[in-house]
Amino acid sequence: MWMVKMSFCCRPSHQMAGSSSGSSAPDSEADSSNQLERRHIEPVFSTFVCPLTKEIMHDPVIIENGNTFERSAIKKWFEQCKKSGRKPVCPLTLKELRNTQLNPSIAIRKTIKEWEARNEDAQLDVARRSLSCADSESDILQALNYIKSISKGSGSNKNAVHDPEIVRLVVKMLRNGSINVRSTALKTLCVVAEQESDLKEVMTEGATIRTIVKILSPERSTEREKEEAISLLYELSKSPNLCEKIGSEQGAILILVSISGSESENVRNVEKADKTLDNLAQSENNVRQMAESGRLEPLFMLLLKGSPETKISMAALLGNLVLNNDVKVAVAKTVGPSLVSLMTNSDIESREASLKALNQISSYDASAKVLIQAGILPPLVKDLFSVGKQLPMRLKEVAATILSNVVNSGYDIGSVIIGPNKETLVSVETIRNLLHLISNTGPSIESKLLQVLVGLTSYPKTVSSVVAAIKSSGATIIGLVEYIDEQDLRLAVLKLLLNLSPYMAQELADALIASGQLGCLLDIIMENSGITEEQAVTVGLLAELPESDVVLTREMLKKGSFGDMMSRLKEIKQGEIRGGRFMTPYLDGLVRSLARITYVLADEPEAMDFCQVQNLTGQFVELLQANGPDNVQIASAWALEKLSSESIKLTAKPPTGLCASMFTCFGRLPDRTTLCRVHGGCCSLKATFCLVDSRTQAVEKLVALLDHENDKVVDASLAALSTLVNDGVYIEEGVMILHEANGTKPIVEILVEKRSENLRKRAVWVVERFLRTDRIATDVPNEQNVVSALVDAFHNGDNRTRQIAERALRHVNRLPNFSE
Repeated sequence: MWMVKMSFCCRPSHQMAGSSSGSSAPDSEADSSNQLERRHIEPVFSTFVCPLTKEIMHDPVIIENGNTFERSAIKKWFEQCKKSGRKPVCPLTLKELRNTQLNPSIAIRKTIKEWEARNEDAQLDVARRSLSCADSESDILQALNYIKSISKGSGSNKNAVHDPEIVRLVVKMLRNGSINVRSTALKTLCVVAEQESDLKEVMTEGATIRTIVKILSPERSTEREKEEAISLLYELSKSPNLCEKIGSEQGAILILVSISGSESENVRNVEKADKTLDNLAQSENNVRQMAESGRLEPLFMLLLKGSPETKISMAALLGNLVLNNDVKVAVAKTVGPSLVSLMTNSDIESREASLKALNQISSYDASAKVLIQAGILPPLVKDLFSVGKQLPMRLKEVAATILSNVVNSGYDIGSVIIGPNKETLVSVETIRNLLHLISNTGPSIESKLLQVLVGLTSYPKTVSSVVAAIKSSGATIIGLVEYIDEQDLRLAVLKLLLNLSPYMAQELADALIASGQLGCLLDIIMENSGITEEQAVTVGLLAELPESDVVLTREMLKKGSFGDMMSRLKEIKQGEIRGGRFMTPYLDGLVRSLARITYVLADEPEAMDFCQVQNLTGQFVELLQANGPDNVQIASAWALEKLSSESIKLTAKPPTGLCASMFTCFGRLPDRTTLCRVHGGCCSLKATFCLVDSRTQAVEKLVALLDHENDKVVDASLAALSTLVNDGVYIEEGVMILHEANGTKPIVEILVEKRSENLRKRAVWVVERFLRTDRIATDVPNEQNVVSALVDAFHNGDNRTRQIAERALRHVNRLPNFSE
C-alpha cells in the first residue's frame, strides 16, 4: 500500500528537495525510515526548498533582491563572504547586495506549515490503516517507524500520534509473527512511553505485560527483541501506578532477577533489568516476590527504613524464605541488628516475626556468630527466663532453638555478657535457670535447651564452668540421666552426658546404676538397625566411664553385655552391619567398652573366664592395624597390656624335683622346646593371654605401631610390649623376642626423641632391660645418643625414672668405646 498508492514526506528538518536514492530493503528500520522521509502525498513546491540547503525551509527569510533562503543558511553565506574579504552577494545571482538585512517570509512559512500538516495527516491515516489491516511486513514496518519518528520530533502531528487508538494498534503488533515487526513495535512503544507517560496505562491494557514477559523468555525471543522488551518494561516501571501490575504478572520479576544477575547477558540488558527492579520495588508485594526470587536488597531496605508495620511484614517474610548459607551471612550482617531490635518490642507480632527470621539466619554457624556480635544473646535469654511478660510456648521453643544455634556455632560464648551483673551463659545462676526451665517445660523446648547445654559443654573454655555450676547449684546428675527414657530428648541428653563424662565420670556411673538406666544404654548400643548417631554417642559415653569401676563392669557381666559386644564386633568385621558416617565413633566406643573387662581381671573370676572362652586377646590382636582408627589401636593395645600382665599367673609351668619324678610315673614331662620362652610354661594366646604365640604376630603388630605419629598409640603399644620384660618373667628371653621382632631400634629411638614424658619413662625402663642383655647390648644403635638421653632422664626425670636411668648408666660400660 505504502509503495504503490502514495509518497511520504519526511519531517521538514530532514527533507532534501529534489534528492533521490535507491530503495533499501523494507525490513531495515533505518532504511525504511529514510524512505518514509523522502516520500510525500503532495509534491514539494520549489518555493518550499532553500537553494542553499536543498531542504524544506523552517524559517524562510527574504534578502534585498527578493530571493528566499533558510535563515541559518543565508547567515552562514554572508559570514563566509565577510571572512573572505568579499562584499556580500546573492548566492543565486552572485550580484553584489547593498545590505544583508533578513526579512521573515511569513506567507511561505505558513504555506509550508499547512503543506506539512496535510501530508502528516494523510501519512498518519495511512499508517493507521496499515496497522489495522495487517498489511505486508514492509508496510507495517514503515508505519511503525513513521509513528516512532513523529513521536520523537516536535511537529504539529506529534499529538495526533500520541493517540490511544494508535497505541493500541501498535500494541497489537507485539503478537505479529515477524520478529522485525515485534522488535520495531516494542521500540515504538518505548519511544511513545518516553514522550507521553499518560499513554502507559493504555499500553498495559489487556495481556500486554504478559506478552512482553513471554518475549523475555530465552526460548521465545532474539537478543534484539529481549533488549527492546526490557527497555519497554523499564519505561513502564517508571510509572508508580503500573509497578504492582507488572509485578503481578506471573514470572515477570523472576525473569528480571535472573537477567539482572546473569553473567551471560549483555551489559545493557543487565543494567536495564536492574533499574526496572529498583522501580518495581516501590510495591511491597513486588519486594516479596523479589525476595522469593533471590533479590533481597529491597527487603533489607524496608527492614531498615520501613514503617513498623512494614518491618514486621518483611521480617515475617524473611523467616519463611529458604536461604543458602552465604546469603544467611549477608542477611545477618545487613539486618541482624534491626531484627534484634525488633525482637525487643513489646508486641507479640514483632517478636514472633523477628524470632522466626532470626531462627532461619542462626541455623548456619557463620551467620550465628554475626548475630552474637549484633547483641542477640541478652534479649534472647531474657525472653526465655522472663516470668512477667512471657512469650507463648510456641515462641519460647523458637527462642530456645536460636539459643541452641548460636551456642553451638563455635563462638567464644563464655565471654559474652548477658546480664546487668556481668552474667554469662556459664554463670551459676544462668545454668540453674536452664536446668529449672528444662524440668518445667515441654519436650520440644527441653530438647533445645539440652542442646544449649551440649553446646556449652563442647568447648574446654566453658565445660568446666558448666560442671562447676551444676555441682554448686545442688543439681544431681541423676536428674539428667533420667531423661534417657524419653525418646525425644534422648540424643540431646546423651550428648550432654558424654561431654560431662570426662569431669563427672564416677558420678555418671553411679547415677546410671542407681537409676537403672545402664540397661537402657546397653539396649541402645545393641539395636539391630544400621549404626545411628544415637548408638555412636551412647557407646562413646559408656567407654568414658571409669574402667576400674568393678561394680559397673560386674553389672555389664551380669547382663551379658560383653558377649553382645563381641557378637556385634564380629558382625562389623564380617561386613554384616552397615554403619555409614557413624561407624568409626561407634567402633571406637565399642572396642573401648569391651576393653574395660580387662581392667578387672584380678577381681572378677567371671571376667577371666569370659576373656579365655571368647579368646579376647586374639580379638584385640586382630584390631591392631596400622591404618585403623587411633582410639581403636589405643584401646586394643592397653587391653593387651592388661591381659598379657596376667600371663605369668596363668601359665602352666612343668613340675620340678620330687614333683617331676612323681609326674614321670604317670606320664611324660612336657617337651622343653614347647614351653614359652618368656613365661617358662605352657602358654597360648587364648588360655594364658600370651603375646609370644608366633602364629598371631602380636609382637610384630605392636612393634609396627611404635612408629605411629600419635604418641598415645605408641605409649599403649610400648606398654603392651613391656609386659614381655616385666619382673617375674625370663627378661633376657623377652628382650630377645623384642629384638627378633625388630623392636630394639624403634624403642631406643623413642628414648632418644624425647616425644613425651610418659614415653620417656617407659622407654628408659625398657632400654635398661636391653642393656642388661649381653646378646643385644652391642646392637643398641647410636650409643652416644642413648647415653645422652639416659643422662637427661637421670637429671630431669621423676624419682623412679632417675633410679632406672642410673641402673642403665651402670650398664653402659658394656658398650664399645664408652671409656673413650
